[in-house]
Amino acid sequence: MSLELKYPSFGVRVRNGNGKTEIFDDIRKKWFVLTPEEWVRQHVLNYLINVKKYPSSLISVEKEITLNDLKKRFDIVVYKKNLSPFLIIECKAPFIELNITTIEQAQRYNLILKANYLMITNGVSDFVFDSNNKIIDLPEYY
Repeated sequence: MSLELKYPSFGVRVRNGNGKTEIFDDIRKKWFVLTPEEWVRQHVLNYLINVKKYPSSLISVEKEITLNDLKKRFDIVVYKKNLSPFLIIECKAPFIELNITTIEQAQRYNLILKANYLMITNGVSDFVFDSNNKIIDLPEYY
């Protein structure tokens, strides 16, 4: 898969496994089926760690949370050194439009997590919001 994204390319590790193309996730230390959304997620993770210098040890990927008695999975959460959520990232496939539905999904997750920032991305475009729902640039890690 070589969908053009806004994030820099990197040494992607892919293989054929069980008749499907898989990509290695360095955070989860496992192989995953290479879907368009996973392609975006891995590029965002690479960008956070290698360009923005976010600490990989404080990044969590695809963890389950409970929201109104429903089990949901967030894409990426970056934690502060005190382990409180810093940034929630919702990843979509490149052909998925980023709209109010996507924003509301991330905002619902933040009702539980209470992160300082929210980001939605489809790898082609993205939006980052501060705690006042103002669109900002991706913050430096602190």
